[in-house]
Amino acid sequence: MTQNRLFSDQDLKEMGTQTVGLVERAIDNGDYEEAKRLARRMYREFSAMHDVYVNWVTAILTFVYNRYGDEALQDAQRAGVTRWITPIPQIYAGKDAKHRARLLVSALRGHLQPMEVREDDEKFIIMMHPCGSGARLVHQGAYEGPNSYAKIKNRQAMTFGRRNLPVYCAHCFMTTVVAIDISGIPVFVTVPGRTIGKDPCQFHIYKDPHAVPQEVYAMVGKEKPINSKK
Repeated sequence: MTQNRLFSDQDLKEMGTQTVGLVERAIDNGDYEEAKRLARRMYREFSAMHDVYVNWVTAILTFVYNRYGDEALQDAQRAGVTRWITPIPQIYAGKDAKHRARLLVSALRGHLQPMEVREDDEKFIIMMHPCGSGARLVHQGAYEGPNSYAKIKNRQAMTFGRRNLPVYCAHCFMTTVVAIDISGIPVFVTVPGRTIGKDPCQFHIYKDPHAVPQEVYAMVGKEKPINSKK
């Protein structure tokens, strides 16, 4: 038997148990304060890992941009977005507007930020306060100082025609473009805030996906299919 153990077998088992399982057990035992404590712990755990990946991706994109330039960065953004967005048009296809709105909100909740959801006659408008990835990097000063992440200097399609767009935020252009390339229509549309990190970016889900306005297609350098509604 090991003489210098720091943890009991039960301690080690608890350490290896998913926090959600511990939350459920606390609820089953009627220990609601413990369940709340564990829920807050689970939030911190997920938030820390979320931020690691956001910084990791942004560091890689910064390396690509600084070493190889605009064209290579655009290729990298397209390749990355294509990998995860390819199945999404099929998941959303045929779903009614309420279902599609709930799907997007559910996905965006993974950023762990407060959200505001609005509705008008043609679409749902979703905003995080702040965006859990791009805007938070700005708030954290990640684009300032000697070890800053890159900003894309030149106006071009992937910067929505802006100068000095934070390198991470260029993937928002690609989410619309790649979905159009796959299915002819955007699954959702990302509209960047006037000032990234200050004004909220918006995610639009159109109730009739074939009625997305021509100006949305123009925003990302695309033509609306002729057979779609105006």
